[in-house]
Amino acid sequence: MHDQAEILRQRFQSGSTSARVCAVVSGKGGVGKSNLTINLALSLAKTGSKVLVMDLDIGMANLDILMGVHSRYNIVDLVEQQLPILDLIETGPDQVDYLAGGNGLNKLFELTSEQFNHFCQQMKVIQERYDHIFLDMAAGASRDSLQFITAADEVLLVTTPEPTAITDAYAMLKHIHQQESSGTISVIVNRVENKPEGDDVGMRIQRAARQFLQKEIKMLGMLPEDRTVYKAVKEQKPYRIYAPYSNVAKSVQKLAEIYHGTSDDSQKNEGFIQRFTRYFSRKQGTI
Repeated sequence: MHDQAEILRQRFQSGSTSARVCAVVSGKGGVGKSNLTINLALSLAKTGSKVLVMDLDIGMANLDILMGVHSRYNIVDLVEQQLPILDLIETGPDQVDYLAGGNGLNKLFELTSEQFNHFCQQMKVIQERYDHIFLDMAAGASRDSLQFITAADEVLLVTTPEPTAITDAYAMLKHIHQQESSGTISVIVNRVENKPEGDDVGMRIQRAARQFLQKEIKMLGMLPEDRTVYKAVKEQKPYRIYAPYSNVAKSVQKLAEIYHGTSDDSQKNEGFIQRFTRYFSRKQGTI
């Protein structure tokens, strides 16, 4: 455990940074959210970015399985045993680091004041060591998950062209909007048959958000329907590694380049920890 932490410290000794904290969400399960998160992270790592993925998908925490790796520790160990986060982070394929979810992840949303303070201290540690931190959230919205989503610098909303997925994506937008989140929300349309289909889905969500929520939503991009994804999952390998020249792998690389070139200036005046503390205080009424 200590060897792993030392390796991480050596990797980051070149200086501190301030990570972009991004919550990846969906209105319903089965739209490919976790798979997209992993492969987007891998693509960003290819540009030289230091990337961490945290699995916050209660009940469906499976990032390590999708990557074909074994996790010795998980985020529950972080809060229950109050361990240093650098001792728990694992290094996955192509130098993408991750923190597994594990069983009992719901306890992360039932923090005592002491556990909360430890969690915030450890989040500060990793924010100073990474360029990008992705929070892979559970599908749908709950009071607890919204605490993390609205504290993030930005949100990536993943949907597909299926009517139920589009409807649930808009419902997710409403939940986030009701929390008075000021961060950027961007849409990624997964599993599209062609570009016009992806553009249509994106415009429908943008139009609904503008008309009913008075909220501007960005269209970040789309990924094609590709059997490569299914084959890669069976092999427990990210498709970015399993078939780097497939259509979906090339598309997620392009998506990563677009994402890397954008930033959310509206969130610069307040960081993830400050927003998370404010929402936690509102919930607890004691901090």
